[in-house]
Amino acid sequence: MKHQAFGKRKTGLKRSLAGGQTSGFGRSGSTHSSTSPDQATAVPVVELASVAANDHIAGNLEPPASSGSIVDRAASLGEQVLSKCFTPDELRMSAKSEVTKKLLALVSDLAEADGLELSDKEKTDVATFLLNEVETTIGPIGDSETNNLASDEKAAAKQDKHAALFDAKTHIQALLMEHIDPMAAAELPRPELAEQVGEVVGELLVQEKINLNLREQKDLVTLLLDDMLGLGPLEPLLADETISDIMINGPQMVYVEKKGKLTLTDVKFRDNQHLMNIAQRIVTAVGRRVDESSPICDARLADGSRVNVIAPPLAIDGASISIRKFTKDKITLDKMLDFGSISPPLAKVLKIAGACRLNILISGGTGSGKTTMLNALSRMIDQGERVVTIEDAAELQLQQPHVVRLETRPANLEGSGEIDMRDLVKNALRMRPDRIILGEIRGGEAIDMLQAMNTGHDGSMGTIHANRPREALTRLENMVNMAGLNLPPKAIREQISASLDLIVQVQRMRDGGRRTTHVTEVVGMEGDVITTQDLFKYEFTGEDEGGQLLGSFNSTGVRPHFLTNAEYFGLERALMDAMNA
Repeated sequence: MKHQAFGKRKTGLKRSLAGGQTSGFGRSGSTHSSTSPDQATAVPVVELASVAANDHIAGNLEPPASSGSIVDRAASLGEQVLSKCFTPDELRMSAKSEVTKKLLALVSDLAEADGLELSDKEKTDVATFLLNEVETTIGPIGDSETNNLASDEKAAAKQDKHAALFDAKTHIQALLMEHIDPMAAAELPRPELAEQVGEVVGELLVQEKINLNLREQKDLVTLLLDDMLGLGPLEPLLADETISDIMINGPQMVYVEKKGKLTLTDVKFRDNQHLMNIAQRIVTAVGRRVDESSPICDARLADGSRVNVIAPPLAIDGASISIRKFTKDKITLDKMLDFGSISPPLAKVLKIAGACRLNILISGGTGSGKTTMLNALSRMIDQGERVVTIEDAAELQLQQPHVVRLETRPANLEGSGEIDMRDLVKNALRMRPDRIILGEIRGGEAIDMLQAMNTGHDGSMGTIHANRPREALTRLENMVNMAGLNLPPKAIREQISASLDLIVQVQRMRDGGRRTTHVTEVVGMEGDVITTQDLFKYEFTGEDEGGQLLGSFNSTGVRPHFLTNAEYFGLERALMDAMNA
């Protein structure tokens, strides 16, 4: 039996379907009649096969049951042939009124060819929708001077439309919640729920005398579903593959990072409570909480994106949420090579270092690409090795089949039950790992990690916040002292020099690009000082006309200290070729 998400309460709304069925809106005893075809709202666009320029749609599709779906079908037909009817040059030479006339004629021809009966109002709605599609997908209409003069008006109109849509959502959402059956809605797949929500939203818009065009009604349904099933206003940002970071500074200010640059968006939340509800939805999915008694929380999204939440009273202007997104396409050393983050010889040395089971520390600032580099290096781990990863919020994306992922746990309401990273490192040593990977070293777990590296777990890796390789060693020494063991400085440095083999320094530069600036080898000790040698250094040379920084990754030409390791794995010739390239 088909579930209906609506009809829990008496709403005074009733719609008749084909075959005499009722859709579930209101009770069968309702006295109100269904709305007229002109008032029916749109449902999601029906997916159709691609259409040749002069061919009709395949005739095996059943005719839609409502005028709203007929309008949608006509719009879908029009979208498929727009690129064949208009070119960018033609649009620049045309007035908007001319293009509108052509679109109206196109809609009429398509409707007649496919047997669709459209009223004049419906034809106008479809033509308006297609006009927006033409400007979005093909190009601007009219000469450039006219477009420049109208740009400010368009921006103001866009803001007005966004505000109107936001007001309509606020108004309709309260009415929609009175009609919905949460239990039934939870069981429906999103496309089916979207169809039912679209129908009732159309009727509510008519009832409340709110005028929205076809596209705006679809956007309204999407916004409502995002609030019901997802993360509300964040859903479009999470779906945008070009966005790498989302930073929410209270309900009225949302920034994103695109190509290394920060941009203010027009995304807003209703109020701080709405923002806190979204934050609660994120953290409860991973068994954590955020409130006034526990206002700081690290969590992750379903796709592995890292989330940090800090709530009032610590966040004065409203809750702050920082989301670090990860691309669906896994970043490899070869892709970094294409991005210009490394050079071919440098990439080859890093691949050899990963394959030779060197203990590697990746150093860099916030957002410099440390985790991305760690994921890329981890691809060189043999498929037969057992790897244990330890993180505060699980974000590593290792590709090996034998991976055990561990995550820290904060204290509960009573202040007990906390499991920190040091506890997990100690436990990992009893799990027979071949390698241990720490998402970030930030405290007393540093000594346990060094001991693991020096006691048979070669090839272990970790990340640390530091601006230079030498500073990374100093910070690592300070973190060992945080364990409270009161070891003498020389003993700590000897432990570091015996455990670490390589430091990879990454940096986000002012053009937004992330580059590997140093590959530094830990050689040993001279007196009380840890000795290192640079294998590669990035040297800045200038800036091009587009603002991109220019530079080169230069090999220092020194003989790597880990050449004996490379020889053991049969990679010594490849290593020397890369160093001398």
